[in-house]
Amino acid sequence: MQETANNNVATSGYLEIISFHLGKQVFCVNIMSVREIRGWAPSTTLPHSPRHVLGVINLRGSVIPVIDMAIRLGLPAIKPTERSAIIVTNIAGKLVGLLVENVSDMITVKNADLQPAPDVLPAAERALTKAIIPVDEQMICYLDLDALFSTADEMAA
Repeated sequence: MQETANNNVATSGYLEIISFHLGKQVFCVNIMSVREIRGWAPSTTLPHSPRHVLGVINLRGSVIPVIDMAIRLGLPAIKPTERSAIIVTNIAGKLVGLLVENVSDMITVKNADLQPAPDVLPAAERALTKAIIPVDEQMICYLDLDALFSTADEMAA
């Protein structure tokens, strides 16, 4: 059923995204990888975990890791506030919480509006960005969650 939904998005020529802020930058992920959006809640720290892994939370009986997306993307760590959110995503069949400063919008964009990431970054970092999406006065970085968390270490929990 979900595969059919993904095919419909691709064949319709449109993409649905959820945009969020990290610092002064706007990023987005495909809405099909988002299970839910939760308010900020402290996590339980895991010893010897990577710096971007804040810890784990209990999501209706499932223990899931929470990742500080700013740290994972090489930005300064997020200082959680009442506006902060945890975007619960399904990445490679695993639930992962992504801590972001705030969720902005759900947007439908034309596939034709997706622009390739500039060649100024090394290929490995450029692979983390699926595309750049110009929306109004903003440039939104469309993240490839599978590439961001491609190893078991990235989702250690």
